[in-house]
Amino acid sequence: MQILIVEDEKRLADVLGQLCREQRWQADVVYTGTDGLEYARSGQYDAVVLDVMLPGLDGFGVVRTMRRENIATPVLMLTARDDVRDKVTGLDCGADDYMTKPFQPEELLARLRALTRRRGEVALEQLAWQDLTLDLTNYELRCGERRVRLGFKEFEVLRLLLEHPGMVVPKETLLTRVWGAESDAEDNNAEAYISFLRKKLHFLGSRVGIATLRKVGYRLEVSA
Repeated sequence: MQILIVEDEKRLADVLGQLCREQRWQADVVYTGTDGLEYARSGQYDAVVLDVMLPGLDGFGVVRTMRRENIATPVLMLTARDDVRDKVTGLDCGADDYMTKPFQPEELLARLRALTRRRGEVALEQLAWQDLTLDLTNYELRCGERRVRLGFKEFEVLRLLLEHPGMVVPKETLLTRVWGAESDAEDNNAEAYISFLRKKLHFLGSRVGIATLRKVGYRLEVSA
């Protein structure tokens, strides 16, 4: 899951980002409403954690603009004020849920899971294509009787490819989804993990390979 956190209290924002990463979710953190809106416009997030009081553009303005632009990403709003009027305003602007600071981390995570379920997503336990099966619960890749455990980034790269079998995944998309929008990762980072995955596919004896489209991206393909 990929989460966008928009919070101007940098310490809290960074804690929330780490909390999400501990769940093995991808998390991007920004500190202004203006940046939050720009990131949300990418459409790549499963949910947005959005503070109300933000510099540049407040949370109400962010979520109102998102909905006006038909960005349907679920939004969980945060506020330090336990004011019913704020909650009503946020929900009327298009937010999906509301939490008042301080809150328990476990509740925040539970609400994010509920928001993505409410969006209609199905919590799959595995992805399968051709002779490959990727277990989403333990990072295990199987082909016939053979199996191998993937590292975290290997898993994220392969999952993205398996979610779009036969389609080209641009390098930029791969870097953003796996390393994060604010990461300094470059093309050679992606190339290194593609190489690791190719070796594991060879070890498994799979008919599936990873093709490189120069200056474009990668896609899964099947050998004859």
